[in-house]
Amino acid sequence: MTDLIARLEALTGSTAGALLPALLVFLRVGAALALLPAFGEQAVPQRLRLILALAFTAIVAPAVWEALPRTTAAAPFLIEVASGLLLGAGLRLLVLALQMAGTMIAQATSLAQIFGGAGEPQPAVGHLLTMAGLALAVAAGLHIRVAEALILSYDVLPAGALPSSADVAQWGLAQVSRAFALAFTLAAPFTIAALIYNLALGFINRAMPSLMVSFVGAPALSAGGLILLALMTPLLLPVWQAALEAFLDAPFAVPR
Repeated sequence: MTDLIARLEALTGSTAGALLPALLVFLRVGAALALLPAFGEQAVPQRLRLILALAFTAIVAPAVWEALPRTTAAAPFLIEVASGLLLGAGLRLLVLALQMAGTMIAQATSLAQIFGGAGEPQPAVGHLLTMAGLALAVAAGLHIRVAEALILSYDVLPAGALPSSADVAQWGLAQVSRAFALAFTLAAPFTIAALIYNLALGFINRAMPSLMVSFVGAPALSAGGLILLALMTPLLLPVWQAALEAFLDAPFAVPR
């Protein structure tokens, strides 16, 4: 890393005191950007990700310039990468909550095997919810909130300060728990409706054994799932957006 700084000094004519703080910010921003929703998706070209990382660095660096080390001997390169990954992982778990909810909805409504989504392999419902959630987040100013979270992260995780492993473990478990709870909350209307429908089909089959319940029930379940998806998606996405906003308000707080 010191060789890289020396080469940058030779190319730009700047000193380590000017280049090192920007490099440290870039390491944290780049690590977070690799996992961020929308900006870190696999569909985004790598060159565009690099441009986004440089743009966020230009925004964050002036706000935290005075709190950054100036000497290479005390440069916390790996710590900055770890701090960025923590912030990015918390946001990525919220996207995974949408994907888990989509998988549960697809399984409950017999829509898991049709219309495979692009990018990561997942049911069509999960792909639909994920793309809709990301579009909603970006339209609501995700880039501004991410820049704010990166700047405020230096108050909780100062440059060069290694967080406690116990605190990180507690925070990580709380974030995973919240992601699963959010996924079950989003999928609850579909799983409850599918359970009631299957129970009704069971009673009908007991009352009329000659009726081919599978031929009648499966298409009706899929059609009902699509109708319910069209009705519930505008109500479910604001719930997910509220969870995203709550995380960005206090990204390193342990949810209760």
